[in-house]
Amino acid sequence: MYSLSDFDFNLPQERIAQFPLPDRSASRLLHLDGATIVDRRFADIVGLLQAGDLLVMNDTRVLKARFFGVKESGGKIEALVERVLDNRTVLAQVRASKSPGPGVKIRLADAFDVTVGERAGEFYTLHFDADVFELIEAHGRLPLPPYIEHDADSFDENRYQTVFNKVPGAVAAPTAGLHFDERRLAELKAKGVNFAYVTLHVGAGTFQPVRAEVLSEHKMHTEWYTMPQETVDAVRAARAVGRDVVAVGTTSLRALESASQGGQLEAGSADTALFITPGYRFKTVTRLITNFHLPKSTLLMLVSAFAGYDEIRAAYAHAIANEYRFFSYGDAMLLTTQARA
Repeated sequence: MYSLSDFDFNLPQERIAQFPLPDRSASRLLHLDGATIVDRRFADIVGLLQAGDLLVMNDTRVLKARFFGVKESGGKIEALVERVLDNRTVLAQVRASKSPGPGVKIRLADAFDVTVGERAGEFYTLHFDADVFELIEAHGRLPLPPYIEHDADSFDENRYQTVFNKVPGAVAAPTAGLHFDERRLAELKAKGVNFAYVTLHVGAGTFQPVRAEVLSEHKMHTEWYTMPQETVDAVRAARAVGRDVVAVGTTSLRALESASQGGQLEAGSADTALFITPGYRFKTVTRLITNFHLPKSTLLMLVSAFAGYDEIRAAYAHAIANEYRFFSYGDAMLLTTQARA
């Protein structure tokens, strides 16, 4: 049994990537297969996948979800949209010196008003007077992760989105997908690698560390996903001929594994609070492309379950010693399930 302290590690501050590389696929790639570690470039991914393999990518689009505003009383607030409920309603984190109650109006970005509704746990319901997506896109700010120390600019607005983004709704990027550019995707397609898509809207909870030393006491944040029937069919076709199902990012993996909890992959939409820790038996995904994750995070636990606890510890130590770039704007890893390795 593992505890929280088993997933801690010391990361020098200078290893946290503050800016993306100009070329998406210029990142490094740490290839971990069993206990074997190979230092590569991300462009090598084309040679590491085979014809008939299936890449499953998360097509969510990051919202300009951060707002600054004022209450009717004049008090300042900061709001971060967590989830769009419908085209006039969102759930949001709200920071204020005094919590706003139901019925209070808030002026956001000095551009439009919202009305506070009922609380939903740690979140506030905010009611908009016009289309949520239009107002967010026109007046919001891109919410870069808390460990990135600069405000988002026009460069970030492009680079903190995948080139295959389609469905708006996330407050954080599915960062493994940031390494793919149109050229690399074209090369993979020409090789015979197949593509499929899921949608999982990444929430701010992805950055929250686990605080319970006993992992079973941790309450996992929920995220909304959609598993299209076309993706289910593509997965079944790949597996039928013995090819790999390669999740691009932990978000794609969580969607695939969440939709497989009945024993086989099923199409549909649902909330997932799947918490993957060592000992979990993977049902669908055989390889994973991912970035490096925060100490004591649920995502570090997930990759440890996938590739092996000792193997991930060794790979992270190697990455730190060899000056890999960490977190959202950092370098990538290619992992194989313990069973396949």
